[in-house]
Amino acid sequence: MKNKYRNIFLLFGIAAIIIMLLSFDMDYKEVWHNLKRAGYWFPAILLLWVFIYMVNALSWYNIIRDGEKSPISYLKVYKLTVTGFALNYATPGGLMGGEPYRVMELTPYVGASKATSSVILYVMMHIFSHICFWFASIFLYIVLYPVNAMLGAIFAITGFVLLFLIYLFLRGYSKGMAVKTIRFLGCVPFAKNWARRFSIEKKETLKKIDLQIAELHKQRKATFYSSLGLELLARVMTCVEVYFILNILTTNVSFPSCILIMAFTSLFANIFFFSPMQLGAREGGFAIAVAQLAIPGAYGVYTGLISRVRELIWIIIGVALMKVGTGVTKNKKEANKLIGGGLTTIQKEEKKGVD
Repeated sequence: MKNKYRNIFLLFGIAAIIIMLLSFDMDYKEVWHNLKRAGYWFPAILLLWVFIYMVNALSWYNIIRDGEKSPISYLKVYKLTVTGFALNYATPGGLMGGEPYRVMELTPYVGASKATSSVILYVMMHIFSHICFWFASIFLYIVLYPVNAMLGAIFAITGFVLLFLIYLFLRGYSKGMAVKTIRFLGCVPFAKNWARRFSIEKKETLKKIDLQIAELHKQRKATFYSSLGLELLARVMTCVEVYFILNILTTNVSFPSCILIMAFTSLFANIFFFSPMQLGAREGGFAIAVAQLAIPGAYGVYTGLISRVRELIWIIIGVALMKVGTGVTKNKKEANKLIGGGLTTIQKEEKKGVD
């Protein structure tokens, strides 16, 4: 990626951090008091996310590599993973900054279509794992807690919606989603003119991306299921953060309860996806989730606060990583040669066909 574009993303990230710091709805003395109360648990929570991002990066790396030698190193993918999530967390609506950044940084290594398809595939896998996690949590709750008629009806409706989303994702994996996404944007105000022009200009590229997406599900099942399994593992690992935080306040909390708290909170927060860092939505989700499990609501507010501070620190780390390791590496040079060589071969074959 050119430094000009990287600097635009950097300035956007810095501006988002400043806005979040200014709009933080709690006195900083109170925040510091709560962090001191957390003690050694807070550094442990920060360290935990080193490993969670490792799992996320490995899931994406498997898609890029696909059982072959990768033109990009795992450490580079790890950096792009952290930075991409940082931009997404700071963006209203999510997926507005992190995904274009990842595509632009990955393109010099694997080419534009492969970079785009791998990023789309990873985003689909990340969202799909959330849906599977929420669906499985319904059954976990039914096993652990009594369910009345009203709660049963809510679970039934939620389960039906999640099953429908699972069906849509499986269809997307088998058919591809790039062409349909651009076609959908062609009906959206303010974006429709660009989308229609883009669909005409990049028609063949979009078809190629869809073929690559469909290929993962049909012909590369080992890559598909290993990537999905890693993303589901990352979802479970995020529940460890809730377990650490609640253990600051009480020892009377089980890990399965933390899974349910995280499932409900992430579902609640994603409903309010339009809020930067899901401000307010996540804290409310934590408070409602712990109350439903007969845990004091104040514990949920405290959990939301510690989680928010952790997230802010990792956003700062992710934005700072944009300027780290931006030089041309040996792998990148080799990748460019491979891409260039492949294009030259294709051009020669086309020329032979014309002659």
